[in-house]
Amino acid sequence: MKATQRDYAQAAQKAAGKLRICFFCGADEAGASAAAMKLIATLPDAGERVELTGQDLKSDPVRLVDEARSTSLFGDARHLFVRVTGEEAHDALKTYCDLADRGEADEAWPIFIVATSATDKSRSAKLLIKRGDALVAVFYPPDLRSVTADVRAMADAAGLRLGGNLAERIAQAAGLDVRLAQSEVDKLALYLDASPQSPKAAGPEDFDVIGASTEEDGFMPLVNAALGGEVRKLPAELRRLHEVSLNPVGVALAMERRAAQLATLSAKLRPGDDMQSFLKANGVFWKDHRDVGDQLQRWSGGKLERLVPRLADLHRSLLANSQMAELILAQELAQIARYAAVRR
Repeated sequence: MKATQRDYAQAAQKAAGKLRICFFCGADEAGASAAAMKLIATLPDAGERVELTGQDLKSDPVRLVDEARSTSLFGDARHLFVRVTGEEAHDALKTYCDLADRGEADEAWPIFIVATSATDKSRSAKLLIKRGDALVAVFYPPDLRSVTADVRAMADAAGLRLGGNLAERIAQAAGLDVRLAQSEVDKLALYLDASPQSPKAAGPEDFDVIGASTEEDGFMPLVNAALGGEVRKLPAELRRLHEVSLNPVGVALAMERRAAQLATLSAKLRPGDDMQSFLKANGVFWKDHRDVGDQLQRWSGGKLERLVPRLADLHRSLLANSQMAELILAQELAQIARYAAVRR
């Protein structure tokens, strides 16, 4: 079955325990990832998480089936969480569907796939859309109103009462990225010692203390320096990262969004296209034309296929090593900038 970001939760609830595969795709990778986490949280017993990448499935298409039908060391429940780019999961999904149609996957563990640069028109999605045991959810670029509503829901769940336009401000500060917005709400709740059992009111002055800088305040110059191969400019941007306390996870998320944008544009770009006209026709903000156009020439095809999962790995590494996050980010951005610099 097919759903959008507005009704995927209702579709999953309606399907009850029939769903075996949830495939999240579309231009809003952050929203797709957040949706996967929400559905995983609704499992009666999520158990152990088995994480796979697109490269894992591409090199061994049978692995998805093997992991979905295997048991943990202690016989506990488990679920699979997979991040892929484009059609990396297609062959693995085809193998799984063939077995499921023969009744050989009835006891398989649930699978959640976040597919960057894929849409509901992709071959992978078409394998699943008409299946009763699968959900394909498409996530379109978010708008301020919808993310503000998400922030209010996050705050309610955390025991926060947001005053004035604080929910909208958090949404804007997160660059409309629901994952970063959730991080800001969590920090705010921790700062105020709020909980559902002990709600607290939060005002603008509280967010001033813990809030991350917005993308407009600083993320994108650093992103553009790295993806644009500006190795001479990068050291100054990294110093600024430290001096103004930019959120390393926020920078990584901005990198992921730009990489996803480049992947979408690269798939549409044809030899001989006038770059400025192409960018304008595809809705790229005019102030970003120079940077996006340059980056499209540096990152295309296989290079982007390697970049996107690498950024996803960076994001996970930053979350797992918060004390070293700034150093980890700086090292990775330096490598990405050197890689981009030689591809003029």
